[in-house]
Amino acid sequence: MKKFTRRIENFVCAYCGANVTGNGYTNHCPNCLCSMHVDNNPGDRAAECGGCMRPIAASPVSDGFIITHKCEKCGKTIRQKSAPCDDTDALIALTANNDFIFGK
Repeated sequence: MKKFTRRIENFVCAYCGANVTGNGYTNHCPNCLCSMHVDNNPGDRAAECGGCMRPIAASPVSDGFIITHKCEKCGKTIRQKSAPCDDTDALIALTANNDFIFGK
């Protein structure tokens, strides 16, 4: 079963109002790092929840960060790769949450 569907979609961030230009891999706002719970598998738009996925932590990796998001509506957590255009200060600030979130 295919786990990823590439969708090139522009959107207005439901949290901060930023206009975001999609590239087919864009799944969150580069300014506030929030996204929407719209997928069961990336790009399928099959989730019925629709809640705001808030970034709660970020872990540095060799080519960026892995962002952990948690849905404010249903509580689902997902991890996704940061994008080159993401706000670096926001990502670094989220790394402070790692010890709390992951019990380190």
